[in-house]
Amino acid sequence: MEGISRLEMEKRIVRYGDLQPCRTAFIDAHTPGSNHKENFTIIGGGVSESPDQHVHIQDTPGFNIGAAGQLPRCKNSLHLHTTAEVFFVLSGRWRFFWGIHGTAGEVICEAGDIFNIPTGVFRGFENIGNDYGMIMSILGGDDAGGGVTWAPQVIEDAKAHGLILGNDGRLYDSKKGESLPEGIEPMAQLTEEALKQYPEVPTSAIVPHYVARYWDMMALAKEAPCQVIGEHALIKDKPGFSVEFLTRGSISEAPYQTDCHEILMVKTGHWTFKWLDDTGEESQTSIGPGDVVAVPPNLAHRIYPSMSGETALFRVKNTAEAAGPTWIQSER
Repeated sequence: MEGISRLEMEKRIVRYGDLQPCRTAFIDAHTPGSNHKENFTIIGGGVSESPDQHVHIQDTPGFNIGAAGQLPRCKNSLHLHTTAEVFFVLSGRWRFFWGIHGTAGEVICEAGDIFNIPTGVFRGFENIGNDYGMIMSILGGDDAGGGVTWAPQVIEDAKAHGLILGNDGRLYDSKKGESLPEGIEPMAQLTEEALKQYPEVPTSAIVPHYVARYWDMMALAKEAPCQVIGEHALIKDKPGFSVEFLTRGSISEAPYQTDCHEILMVKTGHWTFKWLDDTGEESQTSIGPGDVVAVPPNLAHRIYPSMSGETALFRVKNTAEAAGPTWIQSER
């Protein structure tokens, strides 16, 4: 493709400091213990249930990028998706828990860790650090798997605090005087019989296969990119995208281009991003922790650390496989 002007490229870069949160994105927005969440949709509409949600980049590359910011002890309630949900911890310390009642298993993730949560498993997460924390997410599919399925108790708790989810996928807040419009029914809850199809997977079956630790990836990416999620990666899966981990020693300053979409998500350090602009020359900008860059296919570009010290980023690319159930879970 031809080069992209600086103005157009800047529209494809979402800066951490420019992120716009939504505090009413989900059904548990009023539920005590979950009522201080901030939801961010960075690329694609994500799975927000609120018309107040700001979307930074509308076009999707076959998956969605989002984030969740939470105060200490704030929880995200039990839910599941039909396609992949991958998190990496940008900041803070987080407890992920799963099972119909959130008691089947759990794992603690530190800054830089990545967790590919299996489809078909109810999951939730909690900031157990001492400060505001942020986790970045990758959701499979252009439509993020069609939304969220909530555990029945989450819907009941929300109703008791004024929020009803309609079968149109939208939240209605009785505290604002809203009610279900004519023709809209409450979202149907899963029955006891339906809940039996969702496995209660123990911690021992999840952590070895679905979690990659930051310092392990740092060591593995010393001289070449670490393949984190993919058919032959640390986490063996084919969710419609691949994930690599890059450090100072595993990326060249030489220009390159790919025939797929490429999303750069900075974890640590400051990087110089250069690309071929519309004049045929190189333009450049600096990106830092929490920044997200959407590089279109066939654009000549390069990226390298701009300062000394620890540097790391995730590189996500769309793949030929369509988004679907987590691969290694469905193969078991």
